[in-house]
Amino acid sequence: MNCSILRKLIRVRILVVISRPILLLSLLNYDTNNVSWNDINSILYIISITLSCYAIIYCNGASDMVNFKGQVVLITGAARGLGFAYARYIGQLGAMVLIQDIGANSLGEGTDPQVAEFAAETLRLEGLNVQAIIGNIDSREGCQKLCHDALKVAGRLDALIHNAGWVAYEDIESIKESSFDHMMDIAAKAPLWLSQAVWPTMKAAGYGRIIMTTSCRALYPQYVHKGLASYAAAKMAIVGIMNVLAYEGKNDGIIVNAISPVAKTRMWGIEEEPADLYPASVAPGVAYLASAACIEGGWILRAANGQFHATKMMEAENVNYPLNLRAIQASTIQEMVENWQYIAIPSVEPR
Repeated sequence: MNCSILRKLIRVRILVVISRPILLLSLLNYDTNNVSWNDINSILYIISITLSCYAIIYCNGASDMVNFKGQVVLITGAARGLGFAYARYIGQLGAMVLIQDIGANSLGEGTDPQVAEFAAETLRLEGLNVQAIIGNIDSREGCQKLCHDALKVAGRLDALIHNAGWVAYEDIESIKESSFDHMMDIAAKAPLWLSQAVWPTMKAAGYGRIIMTTSCRALYPQYVHKGLASYAAAKMAIVGIMNVLAYEGKNDGIIVNAISPVAKTRMWGIEEEPADLYPASVAPGVAYLASAACIEGGWILRAANGQFHATKMMEAENVNYPLNLRAIQASTIQEMVENWQYIAIPSVEPR
């Protein structure tokens, strides 16, 4: 949650806590029809009402800061799972949501345009402003066409959330070039080409939010899984793309971040409602990254089971890159051997 919003909500709570006992105390021996500044109960009554009014004002102010009214958000892979949860939550916050989904199976194969249409209709029946945008994003041309169609339908694009993807398990001895290329097309190239397509519109508006999807299966050695080399390659590529675009966009009001979500979906082989790790529990974090309340890019937001932690790789202090890494000096392989224990020191994030 944005710090300014959190501070406002804390103030609301404080004002309510203070005003209630004052109000109760004032009403013990107070006639509300006879207000007098000379009466302590009258003064307490007026103070309590004033504090309550301030609480209402602050509460309304905090709510307005996370409102998507008048905004348009494009979400890829949004007909099911995480993307659908994002679409519903952001739609409930007032955005017009455009759903893209080719309707592929859990292996990333096939197409069914009715899947996106059905998802959009489901959310419209809930009173949300949602439309399906049909289009493939496995090429630069496809990404450009999708964004062109989205702008044609909605007239503007305030946020882009690239969620589309899938998991394919192939160990190092069985990886095929075709499957590797397809993974990179959807998970790494698509967010780049989609960003390129929406960039001029966002730059002209002086505002934009772009959210890409990475994975802890790539980021942390503790969570790697056999057969996910292609998947991990694409998800690590996202980090580099996100870092550069966050830098390129900051002066034009375009904020770029990444989400690293964990949720039980079709990728886990789960079609029914899970007992834990709900897709909906990730949605508030993604909504924050897509909102005007988010004003800083370059973050990876980890999200699992309703908990969130933002991280980014940062250089050590006083490093003069690339001339001086403030590190161990070695000029021979023998010196590398002797100093490796000092060179390779695993660091764990404090929590």
